[in-house]
Amino acid sequence: MTRGRHRLLIAAVLTAALVTGCQSGTEGGAAPLSLSGLTETADGMPDNGASTCPLPYDVAAAAKGTGLDEAAGPGPVQDDGDPVATAEGGKRAESGEPLAENPGVLVSCTFHIGKDDVQVHTVATLKPQAIAPLAPVVQSLARASIDDLSRYMKRAGDAKAGEVVVTDSGNVAAVRLKLDGDGDAYLLVGLGDAGSGAPARNQQVADLAGALAGQVQ
Repeated sequence: MTRGRHRLLIAAVLTAALVTGCQSGTEGGAAPLSLSGLTETADGMPDNGASTCPLPYDVAAAAKGTGLDEAAGPGPVQDDGDPVATAEGGKRAESGEPLAENPGVLVSCTFHIGKDDVQVHTVATLKPQAIAPLAPVVQSLARASIDDLSRYMKRAGDAKAGEVVVTDSGNVAAVRLKLDGDGDAYLLVGLGDAGSGAPARNQQVADLAGALAGQVQ
């Protein structure tokens, strides 16, 4: 999302065609990723967002080895006053919303690498597809047409756990996450703007998403 709450026109259209849960832990003893754990994390966040990400993502560490060698850290490149992290679903879910119809939660955090903002969305639902509520996010970040979006969401929805799926724009990647217990989950990463089209950049985004997914599993 562009760091805010998205109401779900495209997701509603795609959910029927598509039809995926999470709490992260830290290394060395935290609980494995689960729908109940991520729900607890999301429900514990203030309604107006938080100044730090509640999930243990280390973008600087993930960027190592990807060719993204610029300075990286939490928060956007330019502080515009928006929260660094927001939560949707869980106790906030209202009747008719995707995260109420397919119970689940979404935690969204913003980081930066060099001059680019990095959006990291972690979504989990009781039933497939957890990726569906993020359709408006994908379209916004990738500047995708409806047809391109539909094809991408189908590919991402068919992905196996650990598989990285990159948009044609090259700046967005989704990874299906493995959960402890019931549910379905995805990590969606958006790096900068769409349109570079460079194969090397596509691979960097894929590698970054894969590395971040490894931090919460």
